[in-house]
Amino acid sequence: MVQAFVLIQCNDLCVEQVIVDLKKVESVKEIQGLLGMYDVVIKVQAKDTVEMDKMISTQIRTIEKLRSTVTLIVSEE
Repeated sequence: MVQAFVLIQCNDLCVEQVIVDLKKVESVKEIQGLLGMYDVVIKVQAKDTVEMDKMISTQIRTIEKLRSTVTLIVSEE
């Protein structure tokens, strides 16, 4: 199992809607709002890095009002 943290920047005043949309993604295990350079951090889980890449590309980055992401894959637990 592969885990990652994804740092998310949203369009202005759209954080709540992005969080609502993220809650619909099954692979998202945790969601936290942030203050600072990024607006939201999520913890995601997939069976391997190929599935992780596909999930982030098709289910996370396609969310409307999401401006950018940075993915940090966990090396060890």
